[in-house]
Amino acid sequence: MSKKIACDHCHLVFDEGVMLTQGVDTTLRHFCCKGCQGVYNLLQDEGLGHFYERTQTLTPQTKKFLDSAQFDTPSFREMFVTTKPNGLQEIALIIEGIHCAACVWLNEKVLYETQGIIEASINFSTHKAKISWDPAVIALSRIIDIIRSIGYDAYAYDPKSSETPTNTLKKSFHMRLIVGVFASMNIMWVAVAQYAGFFTGMNENVRMILSIAQFLLATPVLFYSGFVFFKSAYYGLKNNFVNMDLLVATGAMLTYGYSIYLMLFTTHEPYFDSVAMIITFVLFGKYLEVASKKSASEVLDKLNKHIPLQVRKITPQGIATTTIHDINVDDFIEVLAGDRIAFDGVITQGEAYIDTATLTGESEPVAKTVGDVLQSGTTCLNARIVMRVEKRYEQSTFAKLLHVLEEALNKKPLIEQLANRLSGMFSNIVLLLALATFAVWWGFVSDFDTAFMVGISVIIIACPCALALATPIASLVGVSLGAKKGVLFKEAKFLETLALAQKVFLDKTGTLTQGKPHIVQEQIFAGFDPLEVARLLETSTHPISQAVRTTLPAIVEHTHFDSHEIVLARGIKATHHADFFCAGNAEFLRQEGVEIDALTTSYIHFYIAKNGKLIAHYELEDPIREGAGALVTYLKSRNIDVVMLTGDHDASARRVAEMVGIDHVYSALTPLEKSQIIARHKKATCVMVGDGMNDTVALATADIGISMGAGASVAIDTSDIVLLHDDIQSLQAAFKISKNSYALIKQNLVISLVYNAITIPLAMAGWIIPLFAALSMSFSSLLVVANSLRVQWMKG
Repeated sequence: MSKKIACDHCHLVFDEGVMLTQGVDTTLRHFCCKGCQGVYNLLQDEGLGHFYERTQTLTPQTKKFLDSAQFDTPSFREMFVTTKPNGLQEIALIIEGIHCAACVWLNEKVLYETQGIIEASINFSTHKAKISWDPAVIALSRIIDIIRSIGYDAYAYDPKSSETPTNTLKKSFHMRLIVGVFASMNIMWVAVAQYAGFFTGMNENVRMILSIAQFLLATPVLFYSGFVFFKSAYYGLKNNFVNMDLLVATGAMLTYGYSIYLMLFTTHEPYFDSVAMIITFVLFGKYLEVASKKSASEVLDKLNKHIPLQVRKITPQGIATTTIHDINVDDFIEVLAGDRIAFDGVITQGEAYIDTATLTGESEPVAKTVGDVLQSGTTCLNARIVMRVEKRYEQSTFAKLLHVLEEALNKKPLIEQLANRLSGMFSNIVLLLALATFAVWWGFVSDFDTAFMVGISVIIIACPCALALATPIASLVGVSLGAKKGVLFKEAKFLETLALAQKVFLDKTGTLTQGKPHIVQEQIFAGFDPLEVARLLETSTHPISQAVRTTLPAIVEHTHFDSHEIVLARGIKATHHADFFCAGNAEFLRQEGVEIDALTTSYIHFYIAKNGKLIAHYELEDPIREGAGALVTYLKSRNIDVVMLTGDHDASARRVAEMVGIDHVYSALTPLEKSQIIARHKKATCVMVGDGMNDTVALATADIGISMGAGASVAIDTSDIVLLHDDIQSLQAAFKISKNSYALIKQNLVISLVYNAITIPLAMAGWIIPLFAALSMSFSSLLVVANSLRVQWMKG
């Protein structure tokens, strides 16, 4: 009879005769197939041998790592750790076990106090932590051990995972809530019999049986359903932090212990019904909070699914399927109909309609052919194309936008940081108030039983859930709503800053106007050579240069200039052999010694000169963006001062300003002069809106920089808010969302403070029993969550 042997990888049992064998460290290993043998060797090579100590029959691997040493392996670092130019390392982790703002506070406090950790920011809603550390001081495995030592767990963030922390937490709360609801409903039936017997008469044996029944039902509610509160309270105390879960756990445990005493040693009715209902009510409130967080943070999950995990790479041997991280610049990718495009690049073969709605909000597909640019995050709709990759996935447009949104969800507004500190201090104050209330009632008002229950009511009703929830939920909903409307806030705190804006500086070309000027009149003079001018302008990305360039012939041979310089917001100058060329606005050419007549029209003027003589003059018009006037009117209605900053000449600038209703205009500005004007007004909260390289310094100088989505990449990198849809409506939406979100944050803080100001004195006066205290506390938290969700329907 053949002997049965387990595979050393999957642990499934097979006949010894069919097994593959391999000697490993003087031990003979058995494998059921080449696949298991290959994976086993790969895990050993990567230092992941501990995997086999933690599993019996192999189930599909999850993203979680059970041994902290695995976080220091080279393969793990390559996949999940980013090394910055200054030598610091950074990782995105999911922290398991977080279920309230106090959990976030505790993790951040412990991590910040650890030597070697530079930054630790945890998002309450997504449970995602961004941690930066000095690898010369502390290892990543040590950071994981620290997180685990305070009662939480951590694993690498995987944007493609379908199992999000909020999903996992929701499932866990769901099971605990089922137990709590089932037991509480049955306890209430027992309580009905108990109270009926109290008024009609009941012998002692029946009373004891009913009390024991309540005890048996309340115990799993307290220790299973309420385990999350005890765990959080324990680790909070371990790290010298009093959190709201300590208040819930203390109130429920004291009531439970006192009820056991009443059941065994007195004839009074125990309060097991209150124990079960306290835990169930609070847990139900938390369950709804988790559900709200899940729906509010789904925007990021949906966006992540716009990038494929694998692509088809064209190689000399044929087409090979590979991961997006294995694709480099200048590789060729095959894109089929229906495929999502993962990279920025250029079409080299074929033509197709591309759906760009994810990036631009454009509802109509755009026709693209050979030579046209493709952006990551868009979708090929109807045909096969081949593209050449121009940026690795990590530097692609869509990857950057996802990074911006993730960062926004991780960063906390200043007002949220204040609320978190208040809720931490508030918990200590509540415990002192409860103790003082108990002492006063027992010493001067009533008996121990009454004093005890009044003290418990104070603890339970004052749990600062609403205070801790006041800002993170409203911030999350605001950032998520912005992403849906094409407005990316790079940090949640910019919601607050934008809401407080007092001055808005608007660039003209590409912001108030469409950035697509067209020629209305041209004058050509002696010495004009179309090919020479085309070669001069071909390197400029400025919309005016591009508009003139479209009227000139295609270039067959490129000219190598002896010198070539683009002067931001001014023009271009170059030398070729003995010839000197310059092109740009009137002031720029005058500085280069070219005679320019005084301007007689309000159009945009563009001049070209060769060897000091004018050879061409173009007059262009840039149409006003639809909705520009409505935006200015809206900003003025909010008492925001609107100012135009432009490098264009005064007549053209004032024409546009008059059409949209702007009263204050600064024209003919250099990039530095734009930033200097903003700096002079920094006593007010300043916002700068622009789209080009010439706006970069001004965007960085303002308190908030907003870039149009079609603008230069350097302007997008410098800005604090990015408008994906590249329209004025998105800009107005950004102001409305920030205003409404900030208003709701303040409303939430008022709700929580008013709630505590009213209910704590009522509880101290003995007018609220623990059961209603738990219900009231849960109601206040849900009220804050519901109020935060209103931002989606507010008009602003």
